[in-house]
Amino acid sequence: MDLASFLIVAPILLFSMVAHEYAHGYAAFRQGDTTAYDLGRLTWNPLKHIDPFMTVILPVMLWAAHQPIFGGAKPVPVVPRNYRHYKRGDIIVSLAGIAANLVLAVALTAIAIPLGWLGRTFPAAETSFAILQVMMVQGVAINLLLAFFNLLPLPPLDGSHVMKYLLPPALAIRYVALGRFGFLVLFLLLSFAPGVLRTWLTPAFVLQQVAMSVVSPHLLPPPRF
Repeated sequence: MDLASFLIVAPILLFSMVAHEYAHGYAAFRQGDTTAYDLGRLTWNPLKHIDPFMTVILPVMLWAAHQPIFGGAKPVPVVPRNYRHYKRGDIIVSLAGIAANLVLAVALTAIAIPLGWLGRTFPAAETSFAILQVMMVQGVAINLLLAFFNLLPLPPLDGSHVMKYLLPPALAIRYVALGRFGFLVLFLLLSFAPGVLRTWLTPAFVLQQVAMSVVSPHLLPPPRF
């Protein structure tokens, strides 16, 4: 992916990451925890959600390494003890961001199709519609990657909040404690064992191919810069 393509993808990547965290905050609010709302994090303002590593450095690093691009936003603060039902609330809040990304992947697939129709109907604006269509198509891939990446059972990623309830209590405590090293482990995976992560993300790649099979008859010629 060249620099121009990366700059086209960047806005939809940022939006997808913010949507993921907003979904966590909104789900927590619905479960009885107002922490994110009280701290001003229940917002669509991207500046409130930017994390230097996950939002900026990681996507750029993956782009430079010619790897699939994804990332994350600053986690919204939640206090699980405020949930009306602790275990159910924790699982719902943890999976809310993943659900948001899956819904976005479906929505962006649907939006990409009429953009192709519009580009063919209005040739003078075809390049503009083609750029928007590229954003939608790339957004599908990004949201699928975000969803399955966050399902990794690696503390503190979302999948670990489900996995810990499948473990015996004593082991679950040790497992959650690994969260302090979670992003270090992730960095090591990306640096030295990217194949492991790609294997985990296989369902995302398969679903992306399914989405592309739906959109491909309506694709416009790629924009030229």
